[in-house]
Amino acid sequence: MSKANALPETANRVQLALHKAGLTISVRQVKASTRTAEEAAAVIGCDVGQIVKSMVFRGCESGRAYLILASGKNRVNENKCFLLLGERIEQATPVFVREKTGFAIGGVPPLGHSSQIPTWMDQALLRFQTLWASAGSPHVVFSITPKDLAQVTFASLIEL
Repeated sequence: MSKANALPETANRVQLALHKAGLTISVRQVKASTRTAEEAAAVIGCDVGQIVKSMVFRGCESGRAYLILASGKNRVNENKCFLLLGERIEQATPVFVREKTGFAIGGVPPLGHSSQIPTWMDQALLRFQTLWASAGSPHVVFSITPKDLAQVTFASLIEL
């Protein structure tokens, strides 16, 4: 593979995590940014709901990281999360996200993080046969089934 076509180091970590999980999924580079769900859907040519938003939140009392895998069409209801988690959450800062995941905001994948993070998955993602998620960079993605996503992330299902 030529240097021009080489994957970013962050994407290689995601690729390795997918393979370690027993999946034969390959990450792929795209020419345009997939930083937002809308951008990703336009580049990939899929429904915005098929985009997996990997959103990191910080527990207001504990300081713990929480990962919520949301459908690109949905917003996280922080009040519902409070009932689920037992503490209020807030949007994590870019520094906190990088510290807890090893990835920058806009490219956080659902797996391959530098530390284990409790994960919840939006039930709305189950409506689709194929999902698309970031692979560690705004220009690298991978496709996965909802079942495989839930299994490899050890996610609990929630309704957002």
